Amino acid sequence: MIASEVRALFAVASRPEIVSLAGGMPAVDALPLEAVAATVSELVLSRGAVALQYGSAQGDPGLRARICDVMAMEGITDAHPDNVVVTAGSQQALDLLTRVFVDPGDVVVTEGPTYVTAINTFAAYQARIVHVPMDGDGLSPGALAQTLERLAAEGARVKLLYTVPTFQNPGGITLTPPRRAEVLEICRRAGVLVVEDNPYGLLSFTGEPVRAMRADAPDDVVYLGSFSKTLAPGLRVGWALAPAPVAARLVLAAESAILSQSMFTQLVVERYLATQPWAEQVKVFREMYRERRDAMLDALAESMPAGATWTRPDGGFFVWVTLPGGVDTRAMLPRAIAARVAYVPGAGFYADGSGGSSMRLSFCYPPPERIRDGVGRLGRVVRDELALRDTFAPDTVADCP
Repeated sequence: MIASEVRALFAVASRPEIVSLAGGMPAVDALPLEAVAATVSELVLSRGAVALQYGSAQGDPGLRARICDVMAMEGITDAHPDNVVVTAGSQQALDLLTRVFVDPGDVVVTEGPTYVTAINTFAAYQARIVHVPMDGDGLSPGALAQTLERLAAEGARVKLLYTVPTFQNPGGITLTPPRRAEVLEICRRAGVLVVEDNPYGLLSFTGEPVRAMRADAPDDVVYLGSFSKTLAPGLRVGWALAPAPVAARLVLAAESAILSQSMFTQLVVERYLATQPWAEQVKVFREMYRERRDAMLDALAESMPAGATWTRPDGGFFVWVTLPGGVDTRAMLPRAIAARVAYVPGAGFYADGSGGSSMRLSFCYPPPERIRDGVGRLGRVVRDELALRDTFAPDTVADCP
């Protein structure tokens, strides 16, 4: 799915009569908005002249120190504010990293499927994107090693492994601890920098946050984080934690791109972290999203036909559904929209067009009753699609696994 298709889908999905299971939009209405308003008001009155002025491209020092406290919850206890670069969401951090490291024709290895906007970013810098398959335990280390060996034999320049190892977008899958160690060692031997994109890491439904890969490999991993999922995406505050030489290059790239980040939004986040019980608010989000996850999984079990499969995430925002009978989820999407339900077709999460019978469903934004309604509508659309295939191509369908 190219960027224009994504924009068109979300424009349709925003219509109120449609249950959107498409967008990964946090439920910001669960924030203590009065406390946020008081934080903003106090900031303007006490530090308005600073908040409304230019800042440094690396970001406010006070915010960078607090970001280190946030990462400590995921086991990153050695981070220093000097190695943190504040960005306009983690998406800008990914763009800056790609600009710094990737030349046209270089290879970026990713999970398959992977985050759709990461694909767009790598493609914009003319990178060659190579996918490595996943299973229920995450990225396959064996397949990764074979892929890197094959690329080395071809003489390809592999610059990055891009991974969302925790509550992955789009699959909801979490890379297991043993596999994390294997992946790090494989990339270390191959001289490939690991980019760990971790926007959902604090949103665990089962207990403590998952230990970040960066916690065990400070010299081999660039960690990308964001407040979009645990505070508010409208603030556009993310960051990269990188080894000192990489951080310095990111600062230079940021200066050339935007001169400086918004001091206002940075100081709003810093003051919120300093004055509000933000960790307790994250727990509120986790409980809310767990309830919505459960509603989606129950509705899928009730509504989907035999042969459909789906992931069961332990955190984050997404469920990955694969349909039987070779159903093309991109071709089915207009019929789903007509039934007033939206999803993201699976092919958009692959650079090579794979994933045609899969889809990403998001449970973060609609309340549970809307999720159940939307999945019920989607189940009827899928059953109708399979009935049409049985009617017009019975032999083809019968041969499908």
